[in-house]
Amino acid sequence: MNQYPIRGSDASEIAATTERALAAGALNPGQQLPTVRALAAHLKVSPATVAAAYRTLRLRGIIRGSGRRGTMINPTPPLVTRSAPAVADNMRNLAGGGPDPRLLPSLPRDLPRKYSRHSYGEPYNRADLLVLAAQTFEADGIPHGRIAITSGAMDAIERLLQANVRIGDRVALEDPGYPPVLDLVAALGLHAKPLRVDESGPIPAELNCLLKSGVEAAIITPRAQNPMGAALDYARAQELRRVLRSFPRVMVIEDDHAGPVAGAPAITVCDSQRPRWAIVRSLSKSLGPDLRLALVTGDEMSIARVEGRQRLGPGWVSHLLQELVVTLWSDPNTGRLVRKAEERYASRRRALVDALTKRKIAAYGRSGLNIWVPVPEEFAVVQSMLAAGWALSAGERYRITSPPAVRISIGTLEPGEAERVAADLAHSLAPHARAHYA
Repeated sequence: MNQYPIRGSDASEIAATTERALAAGALNPGQQLPTVRALAAHLKVSPATVAAAYRTLRLRGIIRGSGRRGTMINPTPPLVTRSAPAVADNMRNLAGGGPDPRLLPSLPRDLPRKYSRHSYGEPYNRADLLVLAAQTFEADGIPHGRIAITSGAMDAIERLLQANVRIGDRVALEDPGYPPVLDLVAALGLHAKPLRVDESGPIPAELNCLLKSGVEAAIITPRAQNPMGAALDYARAQELRRVLRSFPRVMVIEDDHAGPVAGAPAITVCDSQRPRWAIVRSLSKSLGPDLRLALVTGDEMSIARVEGRQRLGPGWVSHLLQELVVTLWSDPNTGRLVRKAEERYASRRRALVDALTKRKIAAYGRSGLNIWVPVPEEFAVVQSMLAAGWALSAGERYRITSPPAVRISIGTLEPGEAERVAADLAHSLAPHARAHYA
């Protein structure tokens, strides 16, 4: 027990020392914590005191329960900690999940001189950007009403959750799903309820069960689902809409984070007649990760609440960013490059999925920048692939109750690499390799 730098005689002190130890690096993200009874015996306090401390840390998003594995530090706690180790220079990084920098539009050379400054008292959002945003939604057949501009998709999702749910509410989250969303839900004091996903998106029967159990919100990725690459088709979207109609008060948030480079059509489960709904479209995958800007449309009250909370914080998204987006979107070269990026990503996905399928390895990746590969043991596969020179992502951070897998990012995959990745992965899955790393 001495390895845990947790001290204190009451719940607040125990919680505080845990946070301090995490910030100082004495505890690490993902680290297992002692059981309530073991820590209580070590500190000579009652189990109820430790349970209260753990409850406080859970509500702050610092720790989470991991079923039979007990309690652990969140892999991405809402606290500044030591950075995760970078991928070594001699490794091919297929773990990042980001777009290929070569497929992003160049910034205007006259950026420092051309762009005007925004001042207090002026409109928060540029009118020309709102017009372009409305046209973009309309071109995709996406319902839209009032449109807000936020600092990226996660900023929008956080504000939408804060505006529509309360601490202790249950939220349906895709499983496997995007780790920052899982961590955000925990940090907001909400309870994640796993919603199983297949290649066509959330499974309607599973969503129906969760809605009947009393979830207050559901977050759905219509395409480029991270990590599985799932994408809604029209039949699945119709089934999900039919389920959702019976639960009109549930908040539905669609996270269209990849937008036009997803490699799948824009399909929505949202209905403009629904009392609470929102569609979030990020520009980071198509225009660049540093363009922290997302367009959000939805019901009037939800968007008004998002903008109201925004006014109390940063006020508005930088008009330099807004004007830059208008400039890029108005340039025909940007449209051509976005279409090229969509085609390249689709080609890289197909190459890797085909190479894996040829070796009888199951792989999921209908859209987006990632391939999801079920494996019997994540750690063994990741270590074996590192030895072969490939950095992949273990699936544990993406899963709630779904089985083990690894995520392979295809954003920067080079021609010919798909066959080598598949061959090395087949070797890592061989019985002798599993035995070696067991």
